[in-house]
Amino acid sequence: MTSTKRSALAGILSAIAFAIPATGTVLAAAPDSRSATLTRMAVVEQPRAFSYVIGDVFSQRILLQIDGKRFEPATMPPTERVGVWLERRAFSVETNLDGRDWLTVDYQIINSPQQPAWVSVPAWRLPSKSGSDALRIGEWRISASPLSPFESFSTDSPKGLRPDRPAPGISTKPIQRQVAFWSGASLLTVLTWLSWFVWRNFQTSRERPFGRALREMRPLDDKSPLAWRALHRAFDRVAGQVTQTATLAILFEKAPQLSPLQSKIETFFEQSSALFFGEGLPPNPMSIRKLCAELRRIEKRHE
Repeated sequence: MTSTKRSALAGILSAIAFAIPATGTVLAAAPDSRSATLTRMAVVEQPRAFSYVIGDVFSQRILLQIDGKRFEPATMPPTERVGVWLERRAFSVETNLDGRDWLTVDYQIINSPQQPAWVSVPAWRLPSKSGSDALRIGEWRISASPLSPFESFSTDSPKGLRPDRPAPGISTKPIQRQVAFWSGASLLTVLTWLSWFVWRNFQTSRERPFGRALREMRPLDDKSPLAWRALHRAFDRVAGQVTQTATLAILFEKAPQLSPLQSKIETFFEQSSALFFGEGLPPNPMSIRKLCAELRRIEKRHE
């Protein structure tokens, strides 16, 4: 090796030796641009990176521990939209069996790409309560796909949407016949029950004591002994025994609603005693038909 080459090689080695300590000095003297807060990369369990569609929910799990001590977050991640594709949802803190706490943050895909695409879960920072350190959660990428290929919505493509098939027509005549039959059956049932109800009330009304007596009086004259006997039998059925002038108290005790007509009823029994056991009715006897009609009205109100 010539002297000229040896001199050049020595100069290169001297320059390298000089550059190494100079570089270390520059790094040591460079100012810290992160301020006083020490940001550390968090231990994160990321979700799977593939096979997501709109509506899917996935989670990030962040270990809340630094240098063997529990990390106390100053604030939790807000629930908000994150970019075009994602929304940050609820969070929760879980403790594993080994006693370590994990922060679980849920994300949901809220948009659908037209073709399979990569979606970035952005990096974010979790400050501590002490303010001396923070956790940095790195960016993560997942793949999202549309529910249906974009070509499916093209009517020109052989794989595109086909026109709607018209619904098959059905005959409604059997349905109309069934509706008519069951409607008629329901109406007949209602009319049957209504008729029975009216007939029962009518029969009950006819068999009530004063109603029956009034019906028996219709073909008779007011002075006919048969008419007076019909009203006597009505009083007997109401009292539950043969009623006479001496036993009228029992009648009014069992049927106190008849008390407003007490004077007329007493007059009836006085004139009836004269008709059957005395000299006969007075010249102007009372109208027992009118009395029976008044008694029937009271009877109706208390049926």
